[in-house]
Amino acid sequence: MGDPIEHVIVLMLENRSFDQMLGSLQSVFPEVAGIDAANPRSEPDYPDTHERIVQQPIEGREIDPDPMHELENVILQLDSVRGGFVTDYAQSYPRTSLAQRAQVMGYYPLGALPVLHELAQNFAICDHWFSSMPGPTWPNRFFVHSGTSKGHVKMPNGVFDKSWHCYDQPTVFQRLAERGISWKIYHHGLPQSLVLTRQLEYLTHYHEMEAFFADAAGQADTFPQYCFIEPAYSGPDQNDEHPPSDVMAGELLQAQIYNALRQNEDLWNKSLLVFLYDEHGGFYDHVVPPAATPPDAATSEYAFTQYGVRVPALLISPWLDRACIKTIFDHTSVLKYVTEKWGLGPLGQRTATANSFAAELLKRNSARTDTPLRIDESAIPQRIPTASPRVNEHQKALVSFSHSLEEQLVSAGEDLNAVGARAIRVLDGPPSQFAVAKERVARLLGKAAGGAFIAG
Repeated sequence: MGDPIEHVIVLMLENRSFDQMLGSLQSVFPEVAGIDAANPRSEPDYPDTHERIVQQPIEGREIDPDPMHELENVILQLDSVRGGFVTDYAQSYPRTSLAQRAQVMGYYPLGALPVLHELAQNFAICDHWFSSMPGPTWPNRFFVHSGTSKGHVKMPNGVFDKSWHCYDQPTVFQRLAERGISWKIYHHGLPQSLVLTRQLEYLTHYHEMEAFFADAAGQADTFPQYCFIEPAYSGPDQNDEHPPSDVMAGELLQAQIYNALRQNEDLWNKSLLVFLYDEHGGFYDHVVPPAATPPDAATSEYAFTQYGVRVPALLISPWLDRACIKTIFDHTSVLKYVTEKWGLGPLGQRTATANSFAAELLKRNSARTDTPLRIDESAIPQRIPTASPRVNEHQKALVSFSHSLEEQLVSAGEDLNAVGARAIRVLDGPPSQFAVAKERVARLLGKAAGGAFIAG
């Protein structure tokens, strides 16, 4: 029997390690490379290296301050001789308490994440899925879209300079369009994938999250063959799970997505849902990332010969049994699967050498009928509003990028008074900056839908 999957849906959340989120599943599946509560791992505290901080269950849902995860931080975190995860956190935030440093080593006990843990116990856990490079959000997200970060290893800092932050590599979306494969990106008002230069040619493929639920309730043959879901990265509805925001907001999003697909039996029986996290966010994981193939020759800042830290990953489909998949994957494994599936053509050397999970979808002769019919959304603890005044680097970079959209809007006939009014509103602080950034995106996508914007 051939591959039964006709629809691939990818949700990528933010900044969590495998040990932290799924390590407790070892108590259910002994083969999972997770946490043995009776023999927890530990790291030396800093600067008193004679004291050790032990892996222990997390009680809180917000972790503040947010661990660092730029390339230089991750290299130190992975250096067990001169550094470690706790050491990097303590050096980044010298005034943190012992309890705060312990959060870096902490993990969610079984059942503490009601959605992720229920799905993990019913579908396939990938316990050797690594982020694509040991660094921050944007480079790792570029890998899932294009198979490379084009040599970029850092988040944009300060004014967004399009000549320096040029992300014009070919993407999976371009390849899908060339082959006539239907696709959409569903987002919460501020899609990060829009920073990829070639996406300006495909603005009509961007849709607010409400459209996902409407599409999932419709006919299966009209649902996109490939779709990527971007969470809310900022504002009162933030649900990307980026610390210090409440992980329960991300739990609710996962439940809503699963339930929407599961309620449409025809669509569900043809779908693969992939739940991923872009990178580990500075949190401890005990598995050392293995060697990796560089995606291309853009290696002046980093060789790209090692994967980043291990991240949570689930493959969810009625065509998958409950299992722990031990194969080494990274974000380009998504690309390897879809490029081979639909004959999309090459997307860099990392994608070419990546492992695919295609074989896992060929092990059954029929779709399962014993998967959860619905996840109880009312049982998910109510969201705790984020109290931290901190603005993370991802949020800063998205706001900065949104400034560059004003030039596109003016070329599409935007009123200059509206542009000036937005420039004044950003002076009111982060909440206004996030709102203005989303308004800029909405205006751009609206003009594209109306035919007023043409990519130059």
